[in-house]
Amino acid sequence: MLSTTRQLKDHVENELRTNILDFWCDHAVDNENGGFYGYISEDLSTDALHDKASVLNARILWTFSAAYGSYKEKKYLDMAARAFEYIRDHFINREHMGVYWMLDYRGMPKDTKNQVYANAFAIYGLSEYYRAVGDKSALELAISLFESLERHARDREYGGYLEALACDWSPLPDMSLSPKDMNVPKSMNTHLHVLEAYTNLYRVWKSEELKESLKALLEDVMDRIVDNHTWSFRLFFEKDWTPCAEITSYGHDIEGSWLIHEAAEALGDHALLEKAGKTAVNMAESVLENGVDKKFGGIFNEMHGTILDDNKDWWPQAEAVVGFFNAWQLTRKGVFLDEALKTWKFIDMYIADRNNGEWRRTVARNGSPLAGDEKVSPWKCPYHNGRMCLEIIRRTAGCETG
Repeated sequence: MLSTTRQLKDHVENELRTNILDFWCDHAVDNENGGFYGYISEDLSTDALHDKASVLNARILWTFSAAYGSYKEKKYLDMAARAFEYIRDHFINREHMGVYWMLDYRGMPKDTKNQVYANAFAIYGLSEYYRAVGDKSALELAISLFESLERHARDREYGGYLEALACDWSPLPDMSLSPKDMNVPKSMNTHLHVLEAYTNLYRVWKSEELKESLKALLEDVMDRIVDNHTWSFRLFFEKDWTPCAEITSYGHDIEGSWLIHEAAEALGDHALLEKAGKTAVNMAESVLENGVDKKFGGIFNEMHGTILDDNKDWWPQAEAVVGFFNAWQLTRKGVFLDEALKTWKFIDMYIADRNNGEWRRTVARNGSPLAGDEKVSPWKCPYHNGRMCLEIIRRTAGCETG
């Protein structure tokens, strides 16, 4: 019976080392065209001609930089260095200092828009690579991307950041992040990951400009994006923060709960930290009440108005383990720790793929695998599950129970 934080730590560390990281080392490297493959199917068939996504590559960079920072193993350093060099040499638009959204399989620009989300993940990965390796060129590149976002994408009138701009940072008619997202000027998802990126950059670069930007962004997230009645994120907005949709994303809510608290911790502002702690706990309580599947375990994907998407993607489950664990650390309420342990049990039983490795992308409500899944794609990456494992390993140090 998995009942203590020590057991949880041992389980997720084994998962990280033997299933998640090894999968990417063994299967994802594109030795013919450079970088990493853009698509690997559920049965491990590789599409070597698939486009290569900036988000996937930046997430690989973050994951293996963080893994190397923790374990100092050469195979993790090799993966991180490969990701850094490929991003530096292929994904960076040097003329306008931004990040290409998509390359073809040979590494040539295919979709050159400046999606702010992708720029944020590049900053996140580059700053983690600098933390782990100390390569100043990675930090300098992260700072340059930060300065571009501040110059071109920050909304000085209403606050926050625009969703996307063209290659040269001019306005773009279609700003949507993906086909499932609304074409609106601002989104929760982009702001959450700019917050995450700026937090990580601030750990290694104590710039007053960055501090001001991070503080303003954290306040926007807590005051404008979090609904302080439901304690869920609003997802899409007009430029003046008018909400555009009635959707609840349980995965983003529980992920955001701990990322909000993390940002406040990095800033060290007592008043903000107190507010962020209350926000984090309230958001975790909301997901616990409304997003957890009491029958089968795990958390649901989304609620669209009154229609529940009761499938379970891999990443909300990973974020739930961290988010509930964080809420337990803040409150010491056993219900949060219990839910973190239960969610890990659901992952271990249904999400982790014990046949082909890594995690299944999506399962049905009862945990049954869904056909047509993939192991690697522009969105299927090692960052959510890898980061969950690293966070739990870090957080359990000194707080073992049982």
